[in-house]
Amino acid sequence: MKAVIPAAGHGTRFLPVTRVIPKEMLPIGPRPALELIVGEAKEAGADEIVMVISRGKELIRRYFEDDPAIRFVLQEEQKGLGHAVLQAADAVGGDGKFLVLLGDALVAGASASAELVAMSAAHGGAGVIGLERVPKEKVSRYGIVKMDGDRIVDMVEKPSPESAPSDLAVAGRYLLDAAVFDMLRTQAPGKGGEIQLTDAIRRLLAEKPVCGCAYSGKRQDIGSPKGYFEALKAMGENE
Repeated sequence: MKAVIPAAGHGTRFLPVTRVIPKEMLPIGPRPALELIVGEAKEAGADEIVMVISRGKELIRRYFEDDPAIRFVLQEEQKGLGHAVLQAADAVGGDGKFLVLLGDALVAGASASAELVAMSAAHGGAGVIGLERVPKEKVSRYGIVKMDGDRIVDMVEKPSPESAPSDLAVAGRYLLDAAVFDMLRTQAPGKGGEIQLTDAIRRLLAEKPVCGCAYSGKRQDIGSPKGYFEALKAMGENE
């Protein structure tokens, strides 16, 4: 199994420190955050990891260059998460399923990716998306799903509280069928003028079963200083 880790964002909320070090390389204890995410992918069964990076993030390449399981692809333009994942299409190939672990999201506690893999096996190899419950007033920050049992039947990117189909938000971990690449290649820009992974998965729902897994660990958003310091505390408690 292969895993994709999008880590191409510029980290503008961490300026000026991200002029020197990518946000994904900020330390959580003795190791960079990104190393913890790589470890989660491997624990879930990934034997090849594709990191999507941008120019200026050569430190990531240098740090992991001796790991034979890791290869790198470049995202030349910042066009959204869906666009970043699409850059890994050739490296992943067109068959089977692959993990996506966001490079600015840690999960404290049990391995979220391993839970997704286990749920897929229990549902005949279906795709699985990691979920978390969020306060209703915050649904407009996330991709929100509509469920029918364990199966996702619809997804909406950043809906208003009034129009949100649930309080279950997409939470930084995915196990996707490679058919999603075909969706991404033809995906029109969505919220913010970007290619949204959520929009492509929504189209995939008509062709492939996708389940939702409210994983047991706690997601830590390290994309902002506040989230990073919360992650330091949470991950330290799980050491």
